Amino acid sequence: MLGMGIWAALALAGAAPHTAEVKARGETVPVGTAAKDAADDPAIWRNAAHPRRSLIVATDKQAGLYVYGLDGRVRDFSRDGRLNNVDLIELGRGRVLVAASDRNDKAHAQIRLYWLDTQRAKLRPIGTVDGGAGEAYGICLGRVGGLVQAYSVLKDGTVVQVGVTARRHAAQGTILRQMKLETQSEGCVVDHRTQTLFVGEEDRGIWAFDARPNGATQGKLVAAVDGGQLVADVEGLAILPKGKKGGWLIASSQGDNAYALYTLPDVKPAGRFRIAAGRFGATSDTDGIAAARGSFGRRYKGGLFVAQDGNNAPHAQNFKLVSWRDIRRQIRP
Repeated sequence: MLGMGIWAALALAGAAPHTAEVKARGETVPVGTAAKDAADDPAIWRNAAHPRRSLIVATDKQAGLYVYGLDGRVRDFSRDGRLNNVDLIELGRGRVLVAASDRNDKAHAQIRLYWLDTQRAKLRPIGTVDGGAGEAYGICLGRVGGLVQAYSVLKDGTVVQVGVTARRHAAQGTILRQMKLETQSEGCVVDHRTQTLFVGEEDRGIWAFDARPNGATQGKLVAAVDGGQLVADVEGLAILPKGKKGGWLIASSQGDNAYALYTLPDVKPAGRFRIAAGRFGATSDTDGIAAARGSFGRRYKGGLFVAQDGNNAPHAQNFKLVSWRDIRRQIRP
């Protein structure tokens, strides 16, 4: 077991790592598609001037894209069909770019782009760009060398890097390179500070790639599915940064309804947690997750974690909101 992380060693020895429990402090209105696997992936925009007016953008992968307030109420809905994952990035001067993986055509992925009007909590569509040949699945955004990059993760494990130029009423995209994982992949997130792209291969674990357009296309498996710290399927990924390089990488450990935490930049196991039953219910079968640092008002002073709930019975699926401070109080790496 030389060189093996403590959580992996414990799993092989038959002792599962401790999984802390936290409770949600809020939830969104259920998505409009009932009796189906529909809610999937969230992204968070923090209003630095008025944190309580922050917004959550999230997908109903059967119908379109929602904008929610922190109170969970619907602010906007864009009826654009089968949008699987979503991400957003701030570009300065009040501009917030939103990208969703469009799988309306299973043979050819599209990246559907919007401006988020943060004053009115509305999505302003600006078109689609090419996301590669195959079925769209995951999406994440990064800013590399000052340029916006979209990473389109196809269901077969192909990762297509697209340079994006967004203007007021239109967008353009240029495919820059492709990377490949062997099996089904979806979740991804970019660590802007280290220019690292993390991608989840559902049955194998989390891979790290150089996020730069001219970087190596060969990835490195940095967190393997081990049945203890990380249980397949590996689904959503999120980063909550701290300082110049530190912080946490979070993964949806869907197989046991938990979330695996890793330190950055070394990607070492740092604990696990579940969202347990409470006023807003537990989460299970989580697909997408999102995390953001800073205060989000009284309920979420230490940061915000959002997770899709795959079983919000008797209602349609929705998203649960958790205080990052509550998580950190339970997990102290």
